[in-house]
Amino acid sequence: MKVIGLLGGMSWESSIEYYRIINEAVRERLGGLHSAVSMMHSVDFAEIEELQMQGAWKEAGEALAKAAADLQAGGADCVVLCTNTMHKVADAIISAISIPFIHIADPTADAIKAAGINNIALLGTDFTMSQSFYKGRLIDQHGLNVLVPNDEDRATVHRIIYEELVIGQINAESKQAYLEIIDRLTKAGAEGVILGCTEIGLLVKAEDCTIPVFDTTLIHAEAAVDFALT
Repeated sequence: MKVIGLLGGMSWESSIEYYRIINEAVRERLGGLHSAVSMMHSVDFAEIEELQMQGAWKEAGEALAKAAADLQAGGADCVVLCTNTMHKVADAIISAISIPFIHIADPTADAIKAAGINNIALLGTDFTMSQSFYKGRLIDQHGLNVLVPNDEDRATVHRIIYEELVIGQINAESKQAYLEIIDRLTKAGAEGVILGCTEIGLLVKAEDCTIPVFDTTLIHAEAAVDFALT
C-alpha cells in the first residue's frame, strides 16, 4: 500500500473528513482491520487565510510547497491537497515535489463525465467560483460547461464558508440558502452541482438536491485510495 500524504488544515473540519473517508474506503476494499497508510501536514489556517485576503498567493504557495516537500521527505508517495481554493497554487506545490500530486478537479471532472453530465454548477469560495485556476481547468482540460452563481449568491456562498463552515457551524438557514442557490442554477441549466469547497459537504448532502451532487472531498479522498491501492 502506498503512503498517502495529506496536506490539510484548510480547514481541519474538512481534513477530518478526508481521514475518515480514506480509512473507511480502505477497510471496505481490503476488509478486516485494514486502514490507510497515511501522514498529514496540517497548517495553521489563520495564516493561510490572511495570505488569501491579502492576495499574497506567492507566499501562500511557498508555504504549502514547503509543507508538501516535508510530506515527501517523510515518506509520502503522493500529495493530496485537502482544499479546493488552494489549488490556485498547485503549480508551486508540484514544482517542489517529485511524487504525484492528485489534483482535486481531475477526478471530480471524471465523475461528472461518467455521469453523462456536461452543464455543471460550481459552488465554492469566491476565489474558486470566479477565478480560472479551477473553473478553467474544468472547461479547458475536461470540456465541461461550468455555471456559477450571480454576484449576490457568490457572496452568500463565500460568507457561509468562512464565517460558519470552517469553524464547524452548521445552520439550517445557511443550508436553505445554499439549496435555493442550487435551485436557481438548476433553472439556469445546471444538470449537477460541484460542492467545490471541502466544507460544503458538511452542510449540503446529495439527498437534499434534485440534481446529482459531486462532493469534492469524497471524490478526492477516494481518488487517493485508488492511487494507494494500485
